[in-house]
Parts: sequence; structure tokens; C-alpha cells
Amino acid sequence: MIIDAHHHLWDPARGDYGWMPEDDPVLSRIYDLSEGEMTFAASGVSHSVVVQAAPTVAESDYLLSLAEQSDVIVGVVGWIDFEDEQHRTELERLARHPKFRSVRPMVQDISDNDWVLGANIRWAFDALCDLDLAFDALGFPRHATRFFEIFQRYPDLRVVIDHCLKPEIMRGAFDDWAREIEQLARETNARCKLSGLVTEAGEDYGEAALKPYVDHVLSVFGTDRVMWGSDWPVCRLKMEYGDWLQLAKRLTKGLSASQQQAVFCNTSQQFYKLAVATV
Repeated sequence: MIIDAHHHLWDPARGDYGWMPEDDPVLSRIYDLSEGEMTFAASGVSHSVVVQAAPTVAESDYLLSLAEQSDVIVGVVGWIDFEDEQHRTELERLARHPKFRSVRPMVQDISDNDWVLGANIRWAFDALCDLDLAFDALGFPRHATRFFEIFQRYPDLRVVIDHCLKPEIMRGAFDDWAREIEQLARETNARCKLSGLVTEAGEDYGEAALKPYVDHVLSVFGTDRVMWGSDWPVCRLKMEYGDWLQLAKRLTKGLSASQQQAVFCNTSQQFYKLAVATV
């Protein structure tokens, strides 16, 4: 069994994807449930977690409506406004849905690098702990020390770092990222998504370019804290869904069968508390 721990579905006509470039041949089109399920099935992926791509509660409801139509989507990562404490009510409502598993503020798009540390959003982290919801940490290496402080402040919060914290692979930047991601692994309970790397690698996104980063993440987190995700359809900027899955399998071929099972299935199932039976 393979679980894709991170993919998107969207319809640009909904109008809340502010990051999306206009007329991009890959991104600026509908990716609907039918196409998603056919794409996953073609690569032998049985279940998935769909992740928000717009900073609105309407996006959360949209993804939940798709999940309700699907036996493949077993988890939803949504959005609420961390800067509005009245959104506690929205979070409580969303949490009652059996497939709502986590929230993801789009930290990478916020100009204030210290935003995540603000006293005005502490209520949201408290609420996530109270409601047993997870936190998807979407940021860049510059956010590492801020995430570290938050993760230590909330040791009971279930946290996963999206896209290996987006190392600057195209610049060959490794040492600072490696040190900071190791600290996060060693001194917090965070998990890490093996996703998004091909789009951070520029034109050189082959096995040799990605291997040092993948090896380091697996080494410091261990396979029981790493989960594979496609980041589809964003990954299509570099390669198709099945190509990234096969590349990820080659990058992890040195693992034992049980370790591979953890990365491609069990870690995400356990972290997100997904209602699927795993080996």
C-alpha cells in the first residue's frame, strides 16, 4: 500500500489562489478529483492526503467536499485564519469532519519571518492541541529557528515539516539547512515530508542532485518520522506523478522493506491518524 501524504486539487475559477501565475500551462488549470484519482491509481497509490492551496476557509470546505466523494482521499489539510481568534469556531466545526486532520497556514508567503511566533496566534496552536489536530509547517530554511521555537513550546502538537523545509538545492545550499533540519529532528517531535524537492532543484533534479538531501533527512529523522508526498500537480513543473514516485523509490532503495513501508505508507497513516489499515 502507498499513501500520498501531500497533493493538491484545485479549480482556478474559485478565485482564491493568489499565488497562482496567470496562464501557466501546468498550474493554471483545473485539477479535479477524477483526474487525481486516475493519476494515483496509475502509479499504484491507494490513498492520499489532500492539502490546501488557498488561504481561505472556503478552501477547507471545498477539499472536504471532494473528500466526501472519494474513498481514496482519507485526510484533508485545511486552513483557518490564525490571526482571527473567532476562527476557533471554524476550527471546531472542521474538526468534527472525520477526514479533517491538520491545518496549514501559508507561512512561506508571509513577509514577517517571525509571524509564527506572534502572541496573537498562540490561541491557534492551543486549539490544535485541544482538538488533536496536526500542524503542517510550510516554510523555507529561514523559518527553521522559528519553527524550532514553536515546536518546543508545544511538545504535544503533532507537526510535520512540508517539503523538507525547501532546501535551496539549485544553489547547492546544504550545510546550514542540514544543521537546522538535524536540530529540528533531534530536539523536537516533528515529522518530515519527502516531497517538493524536484521543484527546489532547478534544472538539475535528478537522483544525484537530490540524494544528499534525501539521505540526510532519512538519517536524522529516521524512516518512522518521514513520509512521502507527491506535491502533485506542482511536481509537474519538473516531472509527472509516476516519475517522481519512481525517483523517490530509487532514492530510498537502500532501505529495508519495513523502512520503505514506513516512508511510503505507515508514517503518514500514523501521524495523520488515517482510517486505513496498514501492514
